[in-house]
Amino acid sequence: MLVAAVAATLAAGCGGTTASRTTTGAAAGAAAGAAIGSTSANAGKGAMIGAAAGALGGYAYDQHQKQKEREARERYDD
Repeated sequence: MLVAAVAATLAAGCGGTTASRTTTGAAAGAAAGAAIGSTSANAGKGAMIGAAAGALGGYAYDQHQKQKEREARERYDD
């Protein structure tokens, strides 16, 4: 699961909006989860868990990026 979460978070950086980062994270997480789950004959379950972890990772990354952008604007405005 850690691999799926890391892969999803890295892939989430490809988008520029909350929706695209969350979706990208979910897709990457689903793929990683399916791959990991297939080793124990639970690819479907792994994909669902990976998608959830990836979506959360993508959303968290998006919020972090937005916070960095707000801080940069505040520094520029001062």
